[in-house]
Formats: sequence, C-alpha cells, structure tokens
Amino acid sequence: MKTDVIVLGAGVVGISTAIHLARRGKQVVLIDRRGAAEETSYGNAGLIQREGVYPYGFPHDFGALFRYALNNTIDAHYHPSAIPGIIPFLARYWWHSGFRQHQSIAHLYAPLIEHSISEHADLIAASGAEDLIRKDGWMKVFRTEKARDAAYAEAEKLSANFGVNHQKLTPAELAAAEPDIRAELTGGLRWTDPWSILDPQSLLKRYLAYFQSLGGELKSGDAATIEHVLEGEGWRIATPEGPLEAKDVVVALGPWADTVTRKLGYHFPLAVKRGYHMHYGAEEGAKLNNWVLDAERGYFLAPMLRGIRLTTGAEFARRDTRKTPVQLRRAEKVAREFFPLAERRDEEPWMGARPCTPDMMPIIGKAPRHAGLWFAFGHAHHGMTLGPITGRVLAEKMLGERTAINIGPYRPERFIA
Repeated sequence: MKTDVIVLGAGVVGISTAIHLARRGKQVVLIDRRGAAEETSYGNAGLIQREGVYPYGFPHDFGALFRYALNNTIDAHYHPSAIPGIIPFLARYWWHSGFRQHQSIAHLYAPLIEHSISEHADLIAASGAEDLIRKDGWMKVFRTEKARDAAYAEAEKLSANFGVNHQKLTPAELAAAEPDIRAELTGGLRWTDPWSILDPQSLLKRYLAYFQSLGGELKSGDAATIEHVLEGEGWRIATPEGPLEAKDVVVALGPWADTVTRKLGYHFPLAVKRGYHMHYGAEEGAKLNNWVLDAERGYFLAPMLRGIRLTTGAEFARRDTRKTPVQLRRAEKVAREFFPLAERRDEEPWMGARPCTPDMMPIIGKAPRHAGLWFAFGHAHHGMTLGPITGRVLAEKMLGERTAINIGPYRPERFIA
C-alpha cells in the first residue's frame, strides 16, 4: 500500500496536520494505535487559549518552590523516584522560566497563540462543529486581594503588550454570573477572547470526519514500526492490512514522540506533565455557567456535555507508570466546598500526559538528518489551542509554501548539537 503522507498520531495536532495536507491535494493516511483523540487530546480543560501568550513556566519564587517541595498541593505533584531522571530537564526548564528568558519566549510564542482562534474557527466551520463551541471566554476567581491584584496587574501588561482582552469582576458581578459558587471571593478576571469546547473528543471526531470527507484515511498501526526505506527514499510502517509506504511521514505523537525520534537518532529533551480529570453531576438546582479556575487552589471546573469536568495541575512522573490521582482527591475535596458537585460520572479518573520541552515551545519542522521526516509535538499545556495553526504551518512548510508565521523559533535543530 502506498500514500503520499503518513501522519503518526490522531490527536489534535495530527488530525489538523492531516486536514491541511489533504486540502492541498495530498493523499494522507492518519495512523494511531487507538482511535481519534483517545490520549492527551481527550482530557483537557476544553479551552482555546487566545490569552495564553506566556507558556507555563517553572516558579522562581521561594515560597512556591517550598510549597511544591512538600508535595501536598493540587496544582503540582511529583513522584520522588522520577526526579533523578528529569533533573537535567527541570534545570533547563527553570532557566528558561527566568524573567528575561520567559519574556523573550512569550514574544516568540505569541504568533502561534495569535492564530489559535482563527485556525480553529476555520476547522469548526468546515466540520460543522459550531454546536460544540462557546465564545464567551473563561474566568479566574480569587480568594484573597493579594492574588487578585497581582493577576489584574499581569492582565493589564498582557493586554497592553499582546492585545488580549479581559474584564475585571467584582464579588457582586461574580455572584451574578455564578450564584451557586459557595466560596468567599474577592473578585475575578474574565479573559474574553478564548473559546471553550463542550466536549474536546467530540470536536476532534468532527475534525476527523471532515478529514475523511477530503479523502483521508484513519488506520490502526504501531508508530514504533516506522522504518526508512532507503532505496525508495521514503518510509514504511506496519498496519494490520499490511505494510504502508509514503514519501513523507509526520511525527505528531505528543508524549510518545520518542518512540520514533530516538529510534532514528534524535534525542530531544522531552518530558511529560501528567494530568487527571473526572466528571461530576451538580446537586439539584445548581448550575455552573462558566469555565472557572480556582486560582489559589490550582484546579479547574468546566461545564461540559458529560458533566462538570474537574481538571488538575501537573504531575511530574514517568510517562508510563501507574495512575496516582492524589491531586484529584485533593482537588475534589476543595471543589465540593467551592461548588455543589454531586456524583462522580466516570468509573475511574482519566489520566493523560502533556509533552513538554524545556523552553516551553513546540518542535515544528523538518528533521535535520532525514528526508521526508517532519516533527510536530511538544505543545505542553496548549496542544488543543495550537493544533490547527501547527497543522497549517507544517503543511505549508512541507509543500514549499510561504508559512503563515515564521516557524524558525520552533525548529528541531535548537535541541540538536
């Protein structure tokens, strides 16, 4: 079997890339060991974060570092056994998170974020998925004046420097927007530009159906079987129907990218932040109207189709070790005091892994040492946000077109000696 392009990974980045290649007349086969959006793209807060110009950095203030070191918070948790193996990554992550470095990274990262809404809007319209989208932003809420005022100051800077919009909310305005929240709050901040998704997996299944309407295919396969066909200047992968060959292959495997890259001699400093979610009902008569971050406790509540989704912060652990949803248990206890959550609706907590680079920017572009090999992974917390723009610029690069933005800052070579 032959095709023009094999895309490895049917998450948001892989599906978006496949769509943009198919739109340009390429015959594309999307390969995944499971189905569409069954891994990292399945579990997230369901936000297209137009305001997310600053990628999530490593804290530098002593108070936060001490709090995380105690390993008893909701927003961060770690496996002690995993730390020795990721110390080199954490050291580089900490350095890149310094004030000057983080400021510089934000300006390099901003062009991707600036196209997040418009590129999703394109695919939403093409796939008929408007019913899965809300366009009224999301809210941070604050328990103390100190946290509120610091967030307001940061929001003003972000708005001035990057053109994102926000509203400051008084306690009375918060109470009107969310009458069933029980906590004593000093105020809130609504980011008005972002869009929210009522069910991320359903959205990506619509995107997949659109891809298939363009002639694309989704097949089962194991990315680890990919091999370079030297005589044909192409690539071959095993599928249940037999070997599949293509001139080009795109690695969009998120936290599993190393199953291909290491085999081919590329050793990227890719780590994972694991995260958990659970869906809940609401007590009779109660309703959550907005996507809400309890900023000082470090968990998120999102009113989705499957129920109110509670998401946790980052867990530093080995990618494939067993679930340890201690953050979810901590968050649930606090969240039940914050809002009248009812029964759990999932049999067990969901866990996913976010693929992270130490400079907090994705890896997008051509592999330096192989013809026809392309990379699109490492989006950390913003995979859902950045999938469509990543797919567009990579497809443009592959076909020799002028890219919508300069993708030089995300080139793979920055991590290759």
